[in-house]
Amino acid sequence: MNKEDDMREVELNEMDQEKQPMTGETPTGTEKNGCVKVKVPEDTEVKFTGLSKEELMKVAGTAGWVRTRWALLVLFWLGWVGMLAGAIVIIVQAPRCKPIPEMNWWNEGLLYQISDVNEFSENGLKGVEEKLDYLNQMKVKGLILGPIHTVDADQLDTLDLVSVKSAVGTENDLKSLLEQAHKKGIPIVLNLTPSYDKASVWLNNVTAVAEKIKDACTHWLEKGFDGIFLPDLRNIKTTKSWQSIQAIFNKTEETKQVALMGSVTSFSADEVSLVLNRSGVDLLLTELSDPPETGELKKLYSSHPQTILGWSLGSPASRTTAAPVRLFQMLLFTLPGTPVFSAGDEVGLKAGEKPQIMWDLENPAEEKNTAAKTLQEERIAVRDFFKTLSDLRGKERSLLHGEYISLHSSATSLAFLRLWDQSSRYLTAMNWGNDPVTMILSNSDLPAQAQVRLTTDAVNLAVDSMVSLEKLQLGPKQAVLLSYPYAG
Repeated sequence: MNKEDDMREVELNEMDQEKQPMTGETPTGTEKNGCVKVKVPEDTEVKFTGLSKEELMKVAGTAGWVRTRWALLVLFWLGWVGMLAGAIVIIVQAPRCKPIPEMNWWNEGLLYQISDVNEFSENGLKGVEEKLDYLNQMKVKGLILGPIHTVDADQLDTLDLVSVKSAVGTENDLKSLLEQAHKKGIPIVLNLTPSYDKASVWLNNVTAVAEKIKDACTHWLEKGFDGIFLPDLRNIKTTKSWQSIQAIFNKTEETKQVALMGSVTSFSADEVSLVLNRSGVDLLLTELSDPPETGELKKLYSSHPQTILGWSLGSPASRTTAAPVRLFQMLLFTLPGTPVFSAGDEVGLKAGEKPQIMWDLENPAEEKNTAAKTLQEERIAVRDFFKTLSDLRGKERSLLHGEYISLHSSATSLAFLRLWDQSSRYLTAMNWGNDPVTMILSNSDLPAQAQVRLTTDAVNLAVDSMVSLEKLQLGPKQAVLLSYPYAG
């Protein structure tokens, strides 16, 4: 018998004797030694045919199914309307996000000033181009370059504002620098300080110089510069040429990203306000006093938008020892307005030191020279501190364009809050005095504790630790940057 047949053998070994057939032939097969072959059919598969169309139509029309369908339909629409209403309530009750204020590239972070091109790099303009990647690492948003024109001391007839002095390179070098900087997203502003070697920057004839500056602005903007920087504006803003200079920078589709920048030597809030109101510049650069005059800061912020205010440290020679450089770095990066640093500020260069020292930091100091090694480590730490601040300034909305709230102010210490809408809040506190200070901070937005984001006192205020804001203690010459989330 074939094993693949749809039959199987059943062996009956213990059948009752009287039930066993007495003959050799049986209806199911052949008897052998009391065994009988029985064919048992496989279970057949049951097929579900369901209801026919006519049967379904008949059932569907019954009263029970009609009521069920209506009930499900009503439940569906009630659920849909409920979800829609819930979404509307959430949208209506959710806090509104403030619109981001209009900002230009010179408001988005650090501006880096290279006054002496040859001191910054041995290769002049080519050397500046070689350092563009370094500037990107420092999160530089714009470069103020020069002066790079030719002029002899106190000789107006030698002033040539549309030339490049051979000592720094050629016009082709300048063109290449502009092209490469723009590829890396770094705008360049040209410093047109007329006389940069003597005390009289206007060569004792501001009217004649102003005419030359007007022509130079048009020339260099056509060459691809993103702005022009002019020195102490108190003199030139009163000349007849000033309106013509301003007109070059009137905001159109072609010039909306071009900036007219200037500076003022006085830190008097009244004088700075006067220059701002009458000059119409896009950004006015002011040197912070050392130590900072907090009262003057409050006056300026109360009367002018922060987008036209810029702060710098001044030259190393003009600084006192009132505050270490890291305190000033933190102050400039967290104050409203644009921070402007000179080459070397990121490592804390002192008067008489050349920016070339920055590039020597990449070469390890001799192990035996303990003093040189210690100084190198300190400068690298200052540079890392600077880079962290620059990174925060470029991405945190509260630091970019947030509100400024003074929390504490004294002759030797300062604390203020920066906040914007629902973004993380930042609190800067610093003590440039010689004694410890305890700050009693009070504001409805302040929580009980805040997180340390950056500090000059890693022993008592470790990064990422939580500190109480009720009585914030700072040691002499110390600063801390704290943050906490929006709480609603």
